[in-house]
Amino acid sequence: MPNGKWFRIGYGIIIIMLIIFLSTKVQFVFEPIFVLAQTIFTPIIIAGILYYLTRPVVDLLDRKMPRPLAVLLVFLGGIGVLTALVIIIYPELQQQFENLTTQVPEFINEANQFLLAVQESDWFNRFSPDEQAITEWLEGIESRITEILSNVASHITTYLGMIASFLIILIVVPFVLFYLLKDGERLPKRIIGFLPKKYKDEVGDILDEMDDALSNYIQGQIIVSLCVGVLIYIGYLIIDLRFALILALIALFTNFIPFIGPWIGTAPGVIVGFFESPLQALLVVIIAVVVQQIESNLISPQVMGKKLNIHPITIIFLLLFAGRFGGIVAMIIAVPTYAVAKVIVSHVYRIIKLRNKEMFD
Repeated sequence: MPNGKWFRIGYGIIIIMLIIFLSTKVQFVFEPIFVLAQTIFTPIIIAGILYYLTRPVVDLLDRKMPRPLAVLLVFLGGIGVLTALVIIIYPELQQQFENLTTQVPEFINEANQFLLAVQESDWFNRFSPDEQAITEWLEGIESRITEILSNVASHITTYLGMIASFLIILIVVPFVLFYLLKDGERLPKRIIGFLPKKYKDEVGDILDEMDDALSNYIQGQIIVSLCVGVLIYIGYLIIDLRFALILALIALFTNFIPFIGPWIGTAPGVIVGFFESPLQALLVVIIAVVVQQIESNLISPQVMGKKLNIHPITIIFLLLFAGRFGGIVAMIIAVPTYAVAKVIVSHVYRIIKLRNKEMFD
């Protein structure tokens, strides 16, 4: 049997594909594992994000007191900060939501008037499709809305299950976070302890670089997004845009998606501004451009630097791929996942290269 380098690679690929094929034939064996993974995935991700966000504070307090006490103080401080934010933000947020609810019919009416004006214009009559096509399109929208409403009614148990999952996450995350903050530093050492001596240093380097990549990205992205949200909110207040707090929060959360997230978050503000006047919509766009220039040229270089070392084109392809297969959540975690995978692959490649060199030497 041939035993060259490329033949060994081919054998490996065939074995992997055979394992995957056989796995599809015994899905019932792996189904409990998949259910377990889906159950713990969200709590672990949330707890991991909070871990990297709060770990610097715990490490600082750990120098002056026992670590469990430091973790407890951070928990109490976090609860205090959340309580203060709720007290400060919630009344304004509630009022804006109530105003938005009452003004939705007004927005719909204005949109209908705009569409009627466009439909009656000479330009629309010149380039518009025939009346039958418009009628079929409207009927299609109506049937689709009816289908969505019927699905909402028929999937009430699914929504109850989502509420139950949310409550489980709310209970589980604090416990996972507590033990991560308390014993998280020991976990890499325990993993390395099971490995042969000759691999311990290399695996230790991999875990350290993975930790640095995740820490830099998560902490930096949260700080940058908070700054963007605050700046957007200030800008919307200056131009007296309705629902400024709601729109700023949308911009804050969508900023976690690199490149396209800020513009996704700007779109609702442009729509609300356009209902007031075209000038207001233009001012929203100007504010978004100014804030993004401040973020990209001043905030991000200072907070995040270039430690991830990922080319912008690579990030764009990652987002397109993640958005196609996993939606918004996948787009948010695509970049840090790629950064971790890049660290692992680069080290594994180096190990394989060194081993081949030793074999031929």
